[in-house]
Amino acid sequence: MLSRGAASGWVLRGAAQAGVQQRPPPFRGLRSSPRTQSVMPSWVIDRYGRNDVLRFTRNMVFPIIHFPNEVIIKVHAASLNPIDLSMRSGYGATALNMKRDPLKLKSKDTEFPLTLGRDVSGVVMECGLAVSYFKPGDEVWAAIPPWKQGTLSEFVVASGNEVSFKPKCLSHTEAASLPYVGLTAWSAVNQVGGLNQSNCSGKRVLIVGASGGVGTFAVQLVKAWGAHVTAVCSHDASTLMKELGADEVIDYKYGDLEEQLKTLPLFDFILDNVGGSTEKWALDLLKKWSGATYVTLVTPFLINMDRLGVADGMLQTGVTVGSKTVKHLLKGVHYRWAFFMASGPSLDEIAELVDSGKIQPVIDEVFSFSEVPKAFQKLERGHARGKTVINVISKK
Repeated sequence: MLSRGAASGWVLRGAAQAGVQQRPPPFRGLRSSPRTQSVMPSWVIDRYGRNDVLRFTRNMVFPIIHFPNEVIIKVHAASLNPIDLSMRSGYGATALNMKRDPLKLKSKDTEFPLTLGRDVSGVVMECGLAVSYFKPGDEVWAAIPPWKQGTLSEFVVASGNEVSFKPKCLSHTEAASLPYVGLTAWSAVNQVGGLNQSNCSGKRVLIVGASGGVGTFAVQLVKAWGAHVTAVCSHDASTLMKELGADEVIDYKYGDLEEQLKTLPLFDFILDNVGGSTEKWALDLLKKWSGATYVTLVTPFLINMDRLGVADGMLQTGVTVGSKTVKHLLKGVHYRWAFFMASGPSLDEIAELVDSGKIQPVIDEVFSFSEVPKAFQKLERGHARGKTVINVISKK
């Protein structure tokens, strides 16, 4: 497992190196008998805001199986993603609340108390009547959709089709770093971008923003499929990119990035994790009239709904993506948006790649469950090399 340390090379850093001195809340060991409890420890927010809205409680309502295809998972480890920072601040609340309560049957602010965290690696504790693929005691991993209660908790409920067997070669701490970023990259590269093991060999792939969670996974994924990979990151991440298999590494701080990339042969596929001004010139780096595709993970979908409301936001989003798709199609390249999509079957395929040694977790730092606010502060500072992981069963 690769992880970034303060010293030379890549080592796993302990939570003690978080750097932010904050008194942890009172904490007790986690209980393990779901049938005998009605509440559980969890990190929640009661309003949107900055890090001070995070609250530790021992009295979060225990998750209940509402549908026959659901399972309850005892969380051993979770991890943080940029979406957790966004959700903490209220970004996307309009769309997510619509998904939580599409018929508006509940009163306002029904999302609170809200548990953040999307990744989970743990053990199945209970199964719905329609679940036959899993049984209590199975070690599993999953990425929970953002409209559901999250994984910074003792237990979490998930649909069976969102869950997969954990890779055998990984610990829970290692496994928890992969599901959300893995599925986001899989959505962009495979389901939206159309690349797979049979058609990726020899293709030139450019990944902008390659040193984050999604980028480190995407570099390994397309390299496992035989692509030639060019990674864009800062100089201090170049060693990591090479270790993950990148053929070329471009330092975006070293001169004009567009001019640096123009000196290289044209690309068959571009994954943009950065957005902003990149979109204005990146599509000119694609091979024209060859099926070459640009996929961005930075879209205005949620912010449009927050700003304009559900109906107008969806309309504006549709107009934007439609006009850009047509504009670039007339120039001989494909323009696409991609989003995270929860999928147990996709995690099955990712697990096979992990167990075969083709993809490995990249962890920047591990925190105990009592140090969740420190983990958020770490993520908020940016420039992470891989993932920030929470060891939920730690009693520290």
